[in-house]
Amino acid sequence: MTFGDSPAAKAEAGETLLTKVGKFREVGLFAFIVLVMLFTQWKNRNFFTFENFDDLLANASILGILALGMMLVIVTRGIDLSIGANLALSGMIAALTVAEYRGLNPVFALLFGTVIGIACGAVVGLIVSYCGVLPIIASLGMMYVYRGLTYIVSGRRWVSASQMPDAFKDFATTRLFDIRVYIFIAAAFYLVFYYFTNHTRTGRRIYAVGSSPESAAISGLSAKRITWLVYVIMGGLSGFCGVLWVAKFASAQGDTASGYEMNVIAACVLGGVGINGGSGKVGGVLLGTLLLGALNNALPMINMSVFWQNAIQGAVILVAIIVNTLVKRNVDRTNLMRRPI
Repeated sequence: MTFGDSPAAKAEAGETLLTKVGKFREVGLFAFIVLVMLFTQWKNRNFFTFENFDDLLANASILGILALGMMLVIVTRGIDLSIGANLALSGMIAALTVAEYRGLNPVFALLFGTVIGIACGAVVGLIVSYCGVLPIIASLGMMYVYRGLTYIVSGRRWVSASQMPDAFKDFATTRLFDIRVYIFIAAAFYLVFYYFTNHTRTGRRIYAVGSSPESAAISGLSAKRITWLVYVIMGGLSGFCGVLWVAKFASAQGDTASGYEMNVIAACVLGGVGINGGSGKVGGVLLGTLLLGALNNALPMINMSVFWQNAIQGAVILVAIIVNTLVKRNVDRTNLMRRPI
């Protein structure tokens, strides 16, 4: 067999457009975001203003932080539908705490909410990893449990802005260099997660478990422990964001963030996180979050109907899923052809 007839040569010659798209997906996604922004600016001259970009990034901050945790969950072939309810429960308990102890430092409220979220995430992770329950079933069940607990601890009441101390509410409006502190918090999380996923042993093990749980087990990795860990991380981020949410909107209610988990999953899918596990980049999640945030910001500015906003966002997400599926299928086929016989 000549070199030109080898599987590797055929793979190189048969490299398709989809393979090239897979290599430069983030570049294409960034270009699409730029196009959305340019089109919006053409329709509304107020889009490219500092105030609007500050609002856009601040509104996308909580979504972006949660998407990091969801990325790890999806990488391990899981899903967590309980994060919205976890966020609501953690935020409600934090709001009730600061309302009762008005002198409490907001940092302690953040830590307290994070601990509540970690506990909730640990329960979901335990059910998934050690009890063997499907992630979608386990997280769906706990979603209703946490949502019910939110109503129980609040006595079916809500915590209003007047009940919260000024120091707690002012935290949401704090600015550094005239930029909202939420943006800096989200940026710090992205830097930490980039280092964690690319330069730590645990980060590499998460991807190994997601790529092939059987191979990971043969290599001595504890898939159950890794799976439990990612749900704990997801829970901690949910609790942390629950406090941020309550401080930002100065309100804690039983239905807070209802359905928000769908937005988080959408941001991950748009960012190229493989729904079959094993693949996903922090940079891609960042771009997916920015795209979803840009759409949420841009569509109302061009006077788009709410119904059309949902339809357009759904269409974009569907196209992203189709492209991800086709790219992964093509890349897997190319890798198979390159294997020596």
